[in-house]
Amino acid sequence: METVELLKKVRKIEIKTKGLSNHIFSGEYHTAFKGRGMNFSEVREYQFGDDTRSIDWNVTARFSHPFVKVFEEERELTVMLLVDVSESSLFGTVKQRKKDLITEICAVLAFSAIHNNDKVGLIFFGGKVEKYIPPKKGRTHILLIIRELLAARSGRGGTDIAGTLKYFNNVMKKKCIVFLLSDFISPDYRDALTIASKKHDVVGIHVFDPRDRELPPAGVISLEDAETGSAKWVDTSDKQVRHFYTRKFEEHLMYCRGAFLKSGADLISIRTDQDYVRTLQSFFATRI
Repeated sequence: METVELLKKVRKIEIKTKGLSNHIFSGEYHTAFKGRGMNFSEVREYQFGDDTRSIDWNVTARFSHPFVKVFEEERELTVMLLVDVSESSLFGTVKQRKKDLITEICAVLAFSAIHNNDKVGLIFFGGKVEKYIPPKKGRTHILLIIRELLAARSGRGGTDIAGTLKYFNNVMKKKCIVFLLSDFISPDYRDALTIASKKHDVVGIHVFDPRDRELPPAGVISLEDAETGSAKWVDTSDKQVRHFYTRKFEEHLMYCRGAFLKSGADLISIRTDQDYVRTLQSFFATRI
């Protein structure tokens, strides 16, 4: 992609997603994700009804009457975007490719985060981790992330979510908010997801195309696996073939939901031809 074209696309995404994050998601994001702990604020005299466990015994002994520690919720967060850039993300048949939708969602989340004065980082992955951008604040950093999202590709080699989560756990020592965006066409990642969810607040965003789920009755067509490059001729006029294709998708979706539910993480499913704004709003509302 030429530099001029890339910058135009960055600007277009910034205008659209920054507006959404400022006017729609700022409140929902702010309340949906709490600070990772409590920071000490001050010491004041004990009042009736205060929790005795918060008494500061050193100050109490010094002044001969009780004082308590006051804590405030830590509002600053670190948000990590784990983004699948494997070949299957380039698939799209209706409104846009999965990669395009993922880029928009990441931009909305990133602008919402910096609006809340949070840090944002990024990990690209396919069959392996392709790139790590450490968390930082500011508009310039978010624009860098958007540029990288638009330009990123991993090539063929599959999708390794388990390996990516393992890498993420190694580089991120402090608790953070994790958005894992993928179509989740990957070998078993349940154990890695469980380990990540014990320390971090993990949210999976499952992005899929209508044709990932259903085949149209278009006769004999050649289907190619974007992850491996293998191709097969399929008779889509056969109802059993179409039913088998849909059943495989439903099994895949059930696996994803089960993996996230068991690990204690959240999972959202968003189709490329649907309004992701409503889906994200609904999700944020359930966490308030």
